[in-house]
Amino acid sequence: MNPARLLLALALPAFAADPLPDPQAVLAAMKKATAFYHDKLAVQGGYASGWKADFSAGITEHKESPTVISIQPPGTTTMGLALVKAFRATGDVQFLRAARAAAGALIDCQLASGGWDSDFDFDPELAKKYHLRLQWLAGDTETGKRRNRSTLDDNKTQSALLFLLELAHLPESRDDRELQEALRFGLDALLAAQFPNGGWPQQFSGPADPAMPVKKASYPDEWPRTFPAVKYDGFYTLNDGNMEKLVELLLRAHELSGEARYLEAAKKAGEFFLLAQMPEPQPGWAQQYNFDMQPVWARKFEPPSVSGGETIGVLRALIELWVVTGDERFLQPAPAALKWMESSALPDGRHARFYELQTNKPLYFVKDSYELTYDDGNLPTHYGFKVDQAKSIAAVRERLATPREKLQRDRQGPSSPKSWVSKARGAAGKAQRAIASLRPEGYWSDGVELDARDFVEHMQAMAAYLEAVRQAGEALERN
Repeated sequence: MNPARLLLALALPAFAADPLPDPQAVLAAMKKATAFYHDKLAVQGGYASGWKADFSAGITEHKESPTVISIQPPGTTTMGLALVKAFRATGDVQFLRAARAAAGALIDCQLASGGWDSDFDFDPELAKKYHLRLQWLAGDTETGKRRNRSTLDDNKTQSALLFLLELAHLPESRDDRELQEALRFGLDALLAAQFPNGGWPQQFSGPADPAMPVKKASYPDEWPRTFPAVKYDGFYTLNDGNMEKLVELLLRAHELSGEARYLEAAKKAGEFFLLAQMPEPQPGWAQQYNFDMQPVWARKFEPPSVSGGETIGVLRALIELWVVTGDERFLQPAPAALKWMESSALPDGRHARFYELQTNKPLYFVKDSYELTYDDGNLPTHYGFKVDQAKSIAAVRERLATPREKLQRDRQGPSSPKSWVSKARGAAGKAQRAIASLRPEGYWSDGVELDARDFVEHMQAMAAYLEAVRQAGEALERN
């Protein structure tokens, strides 16, 4: 943004009689937080998912270390994206510099397979365990025993590519060759890893086998009732919204770049969703499928089953594909899937995470022993075996009842001063809470540790508020 435009936007009056926070105070809080996290917590520009209260070590899902960064949200990828949004909203180069530093960390730890692992430790000895893209480009092409499996689990590689994509398409990044090359390499590898049927594995280390068969989902004649400990990360995987996030990434890549290949890959993913819908009597979706397109075990507490959570995620992705493409086929699975979801509710209104194939009985596990059971009386506590899906089902039905033209307009965001005023007022409370909860040093904490989610949530809220204030302009004064 032109500095003059920024000054004009932030010169809006503070509205002493109005509950709207002063834009200049919001900007000051954003700058203070960015300075603290970048200067005190970043490692090579990247971020962990959290930090110990004394700032001595970063925390990820798998480890604590003073030199670790997380690729899994809410770490480097989503913090970087929040910084991009802050720059877009304000034009302040401090946010751009911090976003570029975060991208630099991802560029440095991008795997030779094109994506990322869950986290990366920049300790020189630990870093030797990985086969990196920069090494591959330098001629070191034999992976050996080094880690080189890109993961799509928990929105890791997807969120990294989305952050780099958004940063790379800022006008200020047009000539950033390292960024553009890393993004292109990652997207190329992702498209190459898509199977002929449109699905993706949970992890990949190279292109998919083009000879893999294309089949419709079916029920196995029988399946093991005890955990078989089969390696599952190469199977078609919907668990944790993996492919929903891939569709989101690909549609955004097409929107920003105009390249047809991203839209085609997204539509191909939609074709996979159509193939993967289970037949009656359970027309939902499983967490993962083998290459015969039958539900299979993943972890010891994730049995072959039909899953309400994955069913809702697939329906959201299919609706989004319909909104973008207008292809009515993407809506065809919805009526049967929603009917199955609603008929499968537990007595308390919630849904089981897993429903037994064909019988539709809820499946659970016994705490500690992980014996598969129909009894929910002694469940492990680390996993949600029962989920409240009522709001999600209602939201899907609402979107299905909304004209496509309105959903298309909603994708574009506010388009009039009046709508920006409404957004500013809606974002004001969150922006005010972000300022009020910011520690004097420039961070958010519950006193025990720091959580990167707080940075992401509060920075996005303040950026949304400032963007809305700027876009609303004089209309905000009149309302």
